[in-house]
Amino acid sequence: MKLTRLFTFFVLVTLFPVAAFSASVDTVTTYSKVMKKEIKAVVVKPDSYSTGKKYPTLYLLHGAGGNFSDWVKQTPDPETVKRLSDELLILVVCPDGGVTSWYFDSPIDKTYQYETYVSSELVSYIDQKYSTIKDRSGRAITGLSMGGHGALYLAFRHQDVYGACGSMSGGVDLRPFPENWNIAKRLGSYNENPERWEANSVVNLTHLLTPNKLSIIIDCGSGDFFYKVNVALHDKLLDRNIPHDFIIRPGIHNFAYWGNAIAYQMLYFSKYFKRDQQ
Repeated sequence: MKLTRLFTFFVLVTLFPVAAFSASVDTVTTYSKVMKKEIKAVVVKPDSYSTGKKYPTLYLLHGAGGNFSDWVKQTPDPETVKRLSDELLILVVCPDGGVTSWYFDSPIDKTYQYETYVSSELVSYIDQKYSTIKDRSGRAITGLSMGGHGALYLAFRHQDVYGACGSMSGGVDLRPFPENWNIAKRLGSYNENPERWEANSVVNLTHLLTPNKLSIIIDCGSGDFFYKVNVALHDKLLDRNIPHDFIIRPGIHNFAYWGNAIAYQMLYFSKYFKRDQQ
């Protein structure tokens, strides 16, 4: 009897193999007119991707010192983003944001105009090349560390482009770190240009928000060196009555934390996409 069952199972598996879903990864080269250079990006497509369907898009930003491939190579399980793309049917775009661009348009370096690139040039390229929902209701943006700052910065300033945004361990206030991560190379020194540091810190952009215009999720580890600035942003959003999800978990500033955080964030964005498309 046991042999018969084993044989039956073997026949069923042979004739009807279990579906193995695997997202595909494109590495594309885009051209930035504003910076006059080519820039690479990773595009993760669900296994079921078809031009007959329109997909929501998540723009997923890397941190300082990283590059466009980090999200598909550096997490403890490199398959995480691909698996989530499959399960949630979300197109994921991971652009190269320069080693330390901070995702704004530098007023002193014309080769670092990443606000224009990510929020305009790249979005236009992706919408032309892929089968996407070409509306803010089908776009979200998030990232880690420098990319967490960049995602909130771009979404707050371009609410016509993105309908949802997030941050993981984001450097959401630049001012406490005047000597770090080449920020001074993008804005000039803090002592000589404090107004630029004020204007480009996410924590100072909450006046751009109105309740329920953007869906916002913020995640930071309790042992992270950006923990205090994230709590300050959370408090400011509360003061302005801006709805948002705020997650604190044990953790520090590393890929072990972000590899876990991205699952929470992509589920959040999936619910936003489904809600807004109803």
